[in-house]
Order: sequence, then C-alpha cells, then structure tokens
Amino acid sequence: MIWGLLPLYWGALGKTRAFEIISHRAVWSLLVCFIALAFRTEFRSAFKALKNPRTLALLALTSGLLSANWAIYIWSVTVNRVVEASLGYYITPLVNVAFGVFMLREKMRPLQWAAVSVAAIGVAALTFDFGHLPWIAIGLAVSWGLYSVIKKSLPVTALQGLTVETLIAMFPTLTYLSMLQVSGDAAFGNTLWLSLGLAGAGIMTVAPLLFFNGSTVRLPLSVVGLLQYITPTIMFIIGVTVNGEAMPLARWIGFFAIWVALIFLGSDLWKSGRASNQGIAQS
Repeated sequence: MIWGLLPLYWGALGKTRAFEIISHRAVWSLLVCFIALAFRTEFRSAFKALKNPRTLALLALTSGLLSANWAIYIWSVTVNRVVEASLGYYITPLVNVAFGVFMLREKMRPLQWAAVSVAAIGVAALTFDFGHLPWIAIGLAVSWGLYSVIKKSLPVTALQGLTVETLIAMFPTLTYLSMLQVSGDAAFGNTLWLSLGLAGAGIMTVAPLLFFNGSTVRLPLSVVGLLQYITPTIMFIIGVTVNGEAMPLARWIGFFAIWVALIFLGSDLWKSGRASNQGIAQS
C-alpha cells in the first residue's frame, strides 16, 4: 500500500525536478540504510560485497537499473502519467516470466502461456491507443525485471544490496545536488516542508522494502506474488480519480486484457504455490 500511495507523496513535492527528487531519494535512502544496518549489526557483512569484484560489478549494474527504474517512475508522476506507470508494475510479473524462460531456461506452464498471450493483446491495444509503445510501462517492467533476475544470484540481503547500490549511486547524485545548490536552483532549502519532504524520501523508499523483505520470509511466495498486485491497482486508481488521466475505450480494453492475463498468472502462481507447500508438508 505504501508503494501504491507514493505517487501522492511525490506529487506533494510540487514542481520539484524529477531528477532532484531521485537524487534526494538516493542520498537519504543511504542514510536510512546505514541506520538500519547498525540496528541489525550487518555493517561488516554488507561491506564484504565491496571486496568481491564479481559481486561489486553486479551491484554496480543493479544500481544502474534501480536508478533507471526510479527515474522513469518519478518522471512519470511529475508529467501526470501515473496510469501508464501502474501498467508497468502490472506487467512486471509477466516480464519476469519471460526473463525466466529466455535467461534462466525455465519452462512455461499452460496458464503462463495463456497469460503472456493475452497480455500481448493488451499491449497491442495500448500501443494502438497511445500511438506508440507504452515506453514508460515497458521501461519500468524491464528495468525492475532485470534487477530482480540479477539480484537472485547475489549473496546479499535486500538491505545490504540496497545499501551498496545507493552508495555506488551516491557520487553522481551528490555532484548533481551540489551543482543545483551552487546555482541556486535547488528546491531543497526553499521551505521547511519541502525540505522535510525531500529528506523523507529515504524513509519512504527503505521502509516498504524492509516490510516486503520481512514478508517474504513469513508468507508463502504465492501469497507475496498476489499481494504485489495491490501496488499498481492503487496507482491506477490515483491516476484515474485523483489526477483525472484520460481512459479512452482502447485503453480500457488494453488494461482489461492485462488484468485477465494477471488472473491467469495469479491462478498458476497459487496452484504451483499450493503444490509446493503440500510437497514440503508431506516430506
């Protein structure tokens, strides 16, 4: 729900540049990560990753993908295209299935084939409506999907990985923020509430991630996967009702096809999750 409501938070920051919000999000997220690492006594294990060239290289790559995902997402909010951003998070599970097939050589089950096929119809309808491919949605889904695939092979926790990723991104973001401050174009420092809002971006980034990380070790993966549909649904509602974004017939058809595809995928996820849980119980 926090992830879904974030467009309201970013929108409350007014006409602040998208890249300034992204930069503050990285800087203050790092501070929150340091505090969380100290609380959980994980400092030493987190910075072991910096000594491993392969792990460090992969974390540099995931840092770039995460920064790209943040940039596309926050920019979409600032230009009032939250509905298209919600589409990106709707199709992310479908993109993950595709990555599993093409990158990890996983085999697709019948319901997964049905989900991908129907989703392709939905994307085609949305492409017809927009007059071009929904690049915001595709960018969000592909960047997050690649991020998830790479993170699966890293020997670090979510908090440890995010700390190193934001540390890597610190150098360009601090340079950019320093340039804004020197030129007098920075939003930070203009008003107390705006400055607090930009600083609060760190908590708004790390807190839901820690909640998500905690839920994955307490809930079946099938339940976690289904709960993730809450985020784009809230974003979609905000885009249509709060922002008043247009939803012509072709766009409704495209979204309806995506929702049907997610029902197929959710059913497959639920069935495979129950089968897995029964297998564990019997063993």
